[in-house]
Amino acid sequence: MTTAPLSRLVAIAAGAAFLSACTNGSSPQVEAPSAAAPAASTSPTLPQTDGSFTPQRGTPDLSKPQTVMTGLEVPWGLAFLPDGGALVSERDKGDIIYIPARGGKPSRVYKIEESQGGGEGGLLGLAIDPEYPKNGFVYAYYTAATENRIARFRLNDTRPTVIFSGITRGPRHNGGRIAFGPDGMLYVGTGDSSDGAQSQDPADVNGKILRLTRDGKPAPGNPTPGSPVWSMGHRNVQGLAWGPDKKMYAIEFGQDTWDEVNVIEPGRNYGWPEAEGKAGNPKYVDPIVQWSTDEASPSGAAISGNTLYVAALKGERLWLVPLKGGAPRSEFTGRYGRLRTVAIAPDGALWLMTSNRDGRGDPKDGDDRILRFPLG
Repeated sequence: MTTAPLSRLVAIAAGAAFLSACTNGSSPQVEAPSAAAPAASTSPTLPQTDGSFTPQRGTPDLSKPQTVMTGLEVPWGLAFLPDGGALVSERDKGDIIYIPARGGKPSRVYKIEESQGGGEGGLLGLAIDPEYPKNGFVYAYYTAATENRIARFRLNDTRPTVIFSGITRGPRHNGGRIAFGPDGMLYVGTGDSSDGAQSQDPADVNGKILRLTRDGKPAPGNPTPGSPVWSMGHRNVQGLAWGPDKKMYAIEFGQDTWDEVNVIEPGRNYGWPEAEGKAGNPKYVDPIVQWSTDEASPSGAAISGNTLYVAALKGERLWLVPLKGGAPRSEFTGRYGRLRTVAIAPDGALWLMTSNRDGRGDPKDGDDRILRFPLG
């Protein structure tokens, strides 16, 4: 696979918010920082946000795609700063890119030096501290030489601080999605690292959803005091989202038969490897939605209103799951290729990232890309 130079990354005006910063109508090019310069040298361009961005209400209009960025190499994590600017991780490079909320040049602002790509590992999920305007903390889940880790850092830090480690690294099923819940705790989706037995071991952090404090400690109120485990029996959780009623949803890769959408309840067992899909076994929680693996291989998840959006890799489509009843439907089948991450921006727009350069896709000119769908 040919590595795209940084000069290929392009930010294109996406709606009025982006157009207001591009008065000449041209697409601003990203300039690579000097190889000798530390990643933090670009941090002065970052906003000192007060968190005052006002979200809008409405439904993302999926008929109006707008290209935010092209030329990315295996983008994985996506997290929004309070002002609407975005941070994007590139899995294999360990780089984090900042995209301004209202136009301007995207820039590489951080690098996790010890992140190691390969297989399904590398720099994966990103999350923004709920008190970012006060402390500036960003969190990342990444694959190091011998394990998966979670680190916390400010974008002008020289090195990140590891707050949680010991998640088994595997050639596949490294999990990697992290997100702050409505309770202010950090939730973590881990994979079974290709060893399903770990998922049924309550003392093992693999094949689990973890619930941590912002310092990486087991959160108060977890099902087992002193344990980070929130739920167990998972194969490879790569999507986490909460509905308007604060109900938690997780997206999970199946093996050969069924991919899953699960409602997550503390202390429950979701069956893997004893059950895949709806087993009807009272020992395990059945998914609320299941798809064949060809239709989905689901990754990112996001909720807007009462709709759960699920990005599908092998299925090459975006699934829309109504949370108040009704059948799921799909959009964009085959149009953009493999879809890795979906997220709702602070302004209510839906952002969608492709993953066609991950060794399993068919890259087209401009891949990988970020698309934005504004409110209708």
